[in-house]
Amino acid sequence: MSKSMKKILSILSLVLVLSIAIGSLVVAYAGGIRGIGLLGVWFFLTFGIIVVLAQVIPAGILLTSLIGSAFTPYRRAEVPIHVI
Repeated sequence: MSKSMKKILSILSLVLVLSIAIGSLVVAYAGGIRGIGLLGVWFFLTFGIIVVLAQVIPAGILLTSLIGSAFTPYRRAEVPIHVI
């Protein structure tokens, strides 16, 4: 992986985490939580969402590959050859 690609991926991951954190902060503040409790709920929501995403994304990839292999009669990399 090139250096510029690593830089782009790191920026995108930081943007994702920051957007989740700001969204969690807004939800907690709108829910009426104020003071030091706001930080606790903010950390709980932010890292809860990140942990769930870390589990859901690979599970979704595995599920789609399982469904794709179950309904495809041959491998995608191979060309089917019919013998006469």
